[in-house]
Amino acid sequence: MKIDLMVGSSRWADTATLAREVEAAGLSGMVFTETGQTPWLSIAAAATAAPSLTYSTGIAVAFGMSPMVAASLAWELADNTGGRFRLGLGSQVRAHVERRYGAEFDPPVGRMRDYIQAVKATLAAFRGDADLAHDGPHYKLSLLPDQWRPLNHGNGDIKVDVSAVGPAMCKMAGAVADGIHVHPVHSVHYLNTRLLPSVAVGAAAVGRDPSEVDLLIPSIIVPGDTPEERADLLMLARTRIGFYGATKNYAYQFDDLGFDGVSAELNRHLKAGDSTALAATITDEMLDAFAIVGRWDEIADRIIDRYGGVAERIISYLADEDVKRRPDNLARWGEIAAAVRTA
Repeated sequence: MKIDLMVGSSRWADTATLAREVEAAGLSGMVFTETGQTPWLSIAAAATAAPSLTYSTGIAVAFGMSPMVAASLAWELADNTGGRFRLGLGSQVRAHVERRYGAEFDPPVGRMRDYIQAVKATLAAFRGDADLAHDGPHYKLSLLPDQWRPLNHGNGDIKVDVSAVGPAMCKMAGAVADGIHVHPVHSVHYLNTRLLPSVAVGAAAVGRDPSEVDLLIPSIIVPGDTPEERADLLMLARTRIGFYGATKNYAYQFDDLGFDGVSAELNRHLKAGDSTALAATITDEMLDAFAIVGRWDEIADRIIDRYGGVAERIISYLADEDVKRRPDNLARWGEIAAAVRTA
């Protein structure tokens, strides 16, 4: 397994500086998520500064852009990183797609399947493997004159990943995606009893081996040798778990583990704007299910115990926040990454 650092919005110079530090610390890559800032230019800035890292969008919002645009950006980044780029796509939620991007959302699973297939058809056309001829229910692409064909390079076999939580999206991913960006709030029980079986069903439907689908797993990791050292990050972990747990679509993550009614309680706290109560609702038992907490010298073994043989890449979900508070900790995150990578 390799360990990547998840980062959010930042200015290019700061991103480049962080990338150099991440590379020097020995982590394997950086994952850029799309929130208030698109990931593409940040990846370019980071990759120019730290060329040995692997970069991924985790995720870029798919429905807000044409599959041709997504494929073109991925093609250019794969070229300039020497093939160290994965395209991670996600549907986002209806409100954002329709009201922030002004794009169509329905039907999300069928639309995402068609989108991924359109991106892959475009990449195949860029490689010269086939003419551009994608005729799907939502996207139709058939024009690629030579003067609009991107520069040829030898890194065009680009992996296209998708975020997936529910069974329908996981089955779709099993059929057409190269990897799945797992939701950061997940349990081992969820992976084993919900996500992986759904991926297997989707893969079987197209005669595919489910092991071909990589799992890219953001993990909520809270290291620290004393309770005082862990306190800030632990509060952030409880708040993030509570925030996602308040969403009704994620209620089963708690119910499956016997935490009945917790999601509804979290939702009440969220609507009331009571972040203190939201975090306080997440007990130590819930933390044990959804996060990895321990001393610095325990974390690597706990990551291996939880995700060994399952994850292709672990994405450290809170390390960026930790490093902002305590820059010297980046070296310790690098030690964890090295231990996991060589295990």
